[in-house]
Amino acid sequence: MATGTDQVVGMGLVGFSLLLFTYYTVWVIVLPFVDSDHVVHKYFLPREYSVILPGVAALVLILCIGTFIGVVTWKNRKPKKVD
Repeated sequence: MATGTDQVVGMGLVGFSLLLFTYYTVWVIVLPFVDSDHVVHKYFLPREYSVILPGVAALVLILCIGTFIGVVTWKNRKPKKVD
């Protein structure tokens, strides 16, 4: 059973993810249909970043996963037996 702290951290992560998903969805799907001189555009980055930021995030994620696998593999290797 999760403790109260675990539940609060989990709900915080879920809330942050929901906020980020909503922001990105509005930025990518809704904003192209809004006039470019509308006041809502000042709350969002330029559209080029809607492709660059997830690409950089995916690259960092792949780098972290590769580093983790490399470290685990390095620590679990067995020394060669000498006859």
